[in-house]
Amino acid sequence: MRLEFAKMHGLGNDFVVVDASRRAFALSAAQISALADRRTGVGFDQLLVVEPASSKAAHLRYRIFNADGGEVEHCGNGARCFARFVRERGIASHQPLVVETQNGLISVEALEDHNYRVDMGVPELEPVRIPLLVSGRCATYSLTIDADDYQFAAVSMGNPHAVLCVENVDTAPVTTLGPRIETHGLFPERVNVGFMQLCARGELRVRVWERGVGETRACGTGACAAVVAARLQDLVDADVQVQLTGGTLLIHWPGEGQRLTMSGPTARVFDGSIEI
Repeated sequence: MRLEFAKMHGLGNDFVVVDASRRAFALSAAQISALADRRTGVGFDQLLVVEPASSKAAHLRYRIFNADGGEVEHCGNGARCFARFVRERGIASHQPLVVETQNGLISVEALEDHNYRVDMGVPELEPVRIPLLVSGRCATYSLTIDADDYQFAAVSMGNPHAVLCVENVDTAPVTTLGPRIETHGLFPERVNVGFMQLCARGELRVRVWERGVGETRACGTGACAAVVAARLQDLVDADVQVQLTGGTLLIHWPGEGQRLTMSGPTARVFDGSIEI
């Protein structure tokens, strides 16, 4: 089977995007993982799939597979690239584009210069919905690894996030502590781990260890989760620039119970095909 695709990225968080709006998507987890290999495959953080919507309220369905082949619920940088892909391929041109995901509907609006704004919905803070195995909701939670205690905030942006506040993200133990927290027993579906540095009330620096991927140059839902965690602790205002390794995202969140929006750029690298 020959698979046609587009290689895209949002701030260095890179994707292979596949149009399955007219024929069924049928790659196995092993095939997806092989495609993700940066030496012997195409290489990507996530595979994004365009499918027909099952809901009459949506224009298209959006599926996301991590580099390990596992399907996940949401990807903010991917949503922007997904919208650009379907717009440029003539698959859909709605403004805004309403997209069906595993966790419900999101909408994406095209802005100038290939920037897109994503309505990410209302952040979920109840532990059972994240999911997080604790007895009740708190502002922050604690876990122990090798006799060391760590404080974190927890939020779901359609996928689970743990956010740790650090003095300097450059020296934060992202690649060592990140995978330990990702697979900690408190998180039955594993978790994305954000390391957040407060710079000002309108600026954060963030690095993210993404479940099933590793550290990425940018994580849209991770940026959103960091803003939610910081705002609930009254550390930031409603509008925040989040500096990621690959660039900047603009996050707007009025507060608890309100919808959150994320704005940022997209890039199309090349179109290609590969024999599966």
